[in-house]
Amino acid sequence: MLSDVPTSYIKSVGQGDWDDINRGQEMVYSGGSVPAVVCLANLCVALCVGAALKSDVVLENSATTLNHSMALVQRMEALLTQGNGSDVILRVQTLNTDEVKVIQVHSLVLTLQSDVFDELLQTRNSTAMVLRESPDCAAVFDKFIRYLYCGDITVRLNQAIPLHKLASKYHVWDLQQGLTQYMTQHLSSDSLMGHVVSWYQYATQIGDVTLQNSCLQYLSWNLSSVLQSAEWSSVSEELLLTLLQRSDLVLQSELELYEALEAWISQNQPSVEAAKSALKAIRYAMISPQHLFHLQKKSSVMLKYYESVRDLLFLAFQFHAASPIQLAKYFDVNCSLFTPRNYLSQAWGSPWVINNPTRDDRSFSFQTQLGPSGYDASKRVTWNALFSPRWLPLSVRSAYPEMGSLQPTRTDGGRPRIIVTPATSSPDFAGVSFQKTVIVSARKQGKVVVRHVYNFHQSTEEAGDFLLEADLQRRASEYLIDSSLYLHIIVKPLYHSLIVAKK
Repeated sequence: MLSDVPTSYIKSVGQGDWDDINRGQEMVYSGGSVPAVVCLANLCVALCVGAALKSDVVLENSATTLNHSMALVQRMEALLTQGNGSDVILRVQTLNTDEVKVIQVHSLVLTLQSDVFDELLQTRNSTAMVLRESPDCAAVFDKFIRYLYCGDITVRLNQAIPLHKLASKYHVWDLQQGLTQYMTQHLSSDSLMGHVVSWYQYATQIGDVTLQNSCLQYLSWNLSSVLQSAEWSSVSEELLLTLLQRSDLVLQSELELYEALEAWISQNQPSVEAAKSALKAIRYAMISPQHLFHLQKKSSVMLKYYESVRDLLFLAFQFHAASPIQLAKYFDVNCSLFTPRNYLSQAWGSPWVINNPTRDDRSFSFQTQLGPSGYDASKRVTWNALFSPRWLPLSVRSAYPEMGSLQPTRTDGGRPRIIVTPATSSPDFAGVSFQKTVIVSARKQGKVVVRHVYNFHQSTEEAGDFLLEADLQRRASEYLIDSSLYLHIIVKPLYHSLIVAKK
């Protein structure tokens, strides 16, 4: 067998190495089993010999890198599949069942990849080792073991959690980090029953704050689509209350949120206290009086829990009946009841699609309601929006003389900028400030989702960090859809107390 090896290569291998290899061959010929170390040594020598044979001419003073790593991966996979030289048998038992999966492995490979396996192998009493796993982990255990041999793995959405559990349990940290990154990058992928809620709950359980926040942000920014999906019913009480307390939810209206909550309560039948807490988190002042009257008479959930939200409804009707100035004299209007979320309906803002956004400056005008109260229902505010792909930052612009034509407004070194200002001022603005929100949508995994949300206030007029990391020059930019920038501008009136609320 060694007669095919070049003489020049044999000289570079120590005699002790060849003795170990020949000893392994003799064990094979005599019907014995080959230790994993010897088997792997044979494999490495074979690969090196192959590399030597494929190197036709090597100059005396030159260095050549021969990369046959793919062949090594293939042979390692074959070693696992065929079980040659195996010195350990894993018996993977599914909990609460009689199902057992048998996998022949090599202790050297497991020891190199996992300190947990190293410890288990040192304390075993026989060649067989029993591992007890949950059904979801047992189903992907062979895939997990293959990763230890080959260093690559194909992951499906429903396999991410069990594989992450195994990677955490056996301290395979590279795989664990890779799976966390995979889940963060695949929140928008389509799945039949949804997966973001289950990933959030798993991240909360194991204390992975990064994954937990990524899931929570995705659910908040894409709540309208989540409310219409099968995933909504699987939301836990804890996650439900967490979402309801947020002001950055992106959805059509507060009424849409109430109707979704009503469906969730009807389907999940939570405890009375949980239902009351959820209903109290609805911002009834953001729902029109007409719809509030309808809910009082037609909503089965409202009728059942009316006493728990009666005071909030009464306060909402007062909000709709009085001017903001009058209301601010007697009530604390800084509470969440009077704070809008990111509503996509026409009364709150407008979409804006900018084709070829790097070409030149663009302007756009739109109207919103003055405020959500019924008192201001007929009043409108006109807004002017300016988008510039290469706006010169104020800190740089101030370095130029203030003489009209000598002060540039754009430069090739600038960055995207957006400004939203009212077209006119009005006495009706008294007691009200306006927060502007710019939503940027993008396509991920074939689905249009919210890529980023930017907030800025009346006093700034500009979103300083707007598209700060975006490269709009690239046609394949993750911020563009078919070479266009998809924005949605929302203007949210915020009320301020004029006099300390009476006790």
